[in-house]
Amino acid sequence: MEYINFNSMQLDALKEVGNIGAGNAATALSQLLNKKIDMTVPAVNIVSFNDIFSRIGGEEIVIGIIVRVLGDTPGNILFIFEKEAALNLIEILIGKREEQISEMGNSVLCEIGNIISSSFMNAIGKFTNLLIMPSVPAVTYDMLGAILSTTFIESGQFDDCVLDIETMFLELGSKISGHFYYIPMPGSLNKILESLGVK
Repeated sequence: MEYINFNSMQLDALKEVGNIGAGNAATALSQLLNKKIDMTVPAVNIVSFNDIFSRIGGEEIVIGIIVRVLGDTPGNILFIFEKEAALNLIEILIGKREEQISEMGNSVLCEIGNIISSSFMNAIGKFTNLLIMPSVPAVTYDMLGAILSTTFIESGQFDDCVLDIETMFLELGSKISGHFYYIPMPGSLNKILESLGVK
């Protein structure tokens, strides 16, 4: 099923899943940073790979945390944010400012990715009664287009549709903008819809 063929009820159901997952991730981030983290209402869209490139710009340098999704709805989750936001998060957690991401900073980002993706998947798992588990995260720093291409497109086993959850985490007036991309293997989005009784 291509993303353009989802009807309005199916899109609403997937958006609700995205909202619940992102809300859970914000709570987990608050606990990790020991600070109140507010979250803007996520913009949840079903988009194609081509749309991602045209909307965000494939040449933008970003930090990517990649987590493989295991279980009933396999695929990949990619969490993208800007380098400055990554350095801010590292500073909050280790108490000192880095100009470049060190090995310690990389470990911090992996842990953030692990906590955010786990909380995101746990929320969706409880909502859908599906078994969804994360793998160990990997951090990469590259052009968005390169990250998407090497991680997802070249595999050729993924659907053209991507669940894109764009949200903004707000902490003490600063903004941490992030994109979640859930890139499903064929049939995974359909399983989520079936579990919700929306076919």
